[in-house]
Amino acid sequence: MSDTSSSSSFETITIDQLTPGMYVVSISDSNNIKIKSEGYVSCDEGIKQLKKAKIITLVIDPNKQKQTIKVEQVTADIKVTSAKEVKKEKAKPDIPLENEIKKANKLYKNAKELQSTLFNAIKLDKALDTKEISTTTDAMVESIYRNQDALTCLSRLQTKDSYLFEHSLNVSILMTVFAKHLEIDKRIVQELTLGAFLHDIGKVFIPVEILNKKGKLTPKEHDLMQTHVKLGLKTLEDSPDISHIAMRMLREHHERLDGSGYPNGLSDEDISRYGRMIAIVDSYDAMTCERPYKASKHPIAAFKTLINESPTLYDEELVEKFVQCLGVYPVGTLVKLNSGKLGLISKLNAKKPLRPYVKVFYNTRLNQAIPIEEINLSKSKYRDQIDCCIKPEEFNLNLLGFFKTAFID
Repeated sequence: MSDTSSSSSFETITIDQLTPGMYVVSISDSNNIKIKSEGYVSCDEGIKQLKKAKIITLVIDPNKQKQTIKVEQVTADIKVTSAKEVKKEKAKPDIPLENEIKKANKLYKNAKELQSTLFNAIKLDKALDTKEISTTTDAMVESIYRNQDALTCLSRLQTKDSYLFEHSLNVSILMTVFAKHLEIDKRIVQELTLGAFLHDIGKVFIPVEILNKKGKLTPKEHDLMQTHVKLGLKTLEDSPDISHIAMRMLREHHERLDGSGYPNGLSDEDISRYGRMIAIVDSYDAMTCERPYKASKHPIAAFKTLINESPTLYDEELVEKFVQCLGVYPVGTLVKLNSGKLGLISKLNAKKPLRPYVKVFYNTRLNQAIPIEEINLSKSKYRDQIDCCIKPEEFNLNLLGFFKTAFID
């Protein structure tokens, strides 16, 4: 049956008729509410998730349908993990941070280089190696399931000059940690990680002078900046192995619950749960990153902003879960203790979130480095408490150098 309200070439089908390889234009749920959500359905697991979301009918574009065998070849080597398996895996104790950090550091470097290669390929109008991208993001997911603190630590060590590459990489790391915390099916977590890794891909088409402009953008520049979402979607629209769920990460990361976002001004229930998640993660990382045009906020200040802007802009329940997920003092945060010692948060303390583990390395009262020591602030022998979060430049510290010495070497 043709959907003449959209295009004579579109077809409306039921969820039971949906098969991998089809290109979905829009969907309708059990309340007959239509939701604009374009993208390829890459595998049977994606169809299962749509059924769980009570999707009844879909509008597809038959002209964009890909051969099923091509889609399944991309995902054939990926093990589908059930929700029960996720819970079992989560129950396993993490491997020690020191056992994962070197692997994570290599993975982070490779992923950052891949971001650079990806952006250059797009500039030269070359075909994207989506298989390499998904292999990298899947490896990131595996690292986080082994010990999420390793990549989380690395995501805190941004450099201003590499913001564009590191931001997309860090959002994908935080998105994975968040989705794991919510016990989302691991196969879906992989798709969310891939989508988050690519969410800002359209910015390659935005002039550098606008991306890095220190002052306020003009209305014309602001409008041009907003086009990065549609440009990113256009770049990936013919990639059959970029799933429906991953494409939603691109489409909805700037949408807001009150309809003030872009590019489509979606509001409330028109925004998917995954779209609400990446809106939170993307905003948090942007606030806590040192950008060429704006100073970073401490994690606690960023949390407060997210909370204050909920539920107007962000999903209030998901914001609360995100804060719980990262902890009051996220791993990798630089803090000063009451004793004057400086250190990095190295491990959370679920029972006493205000008293995490800290690796101290500097004494501000002596103005000198001290032997690296990890202390558990919840132990009675440590009377120290966290005084405040700080930035490395406040004490002229080479934080990257310390991190390498304390965690990697």
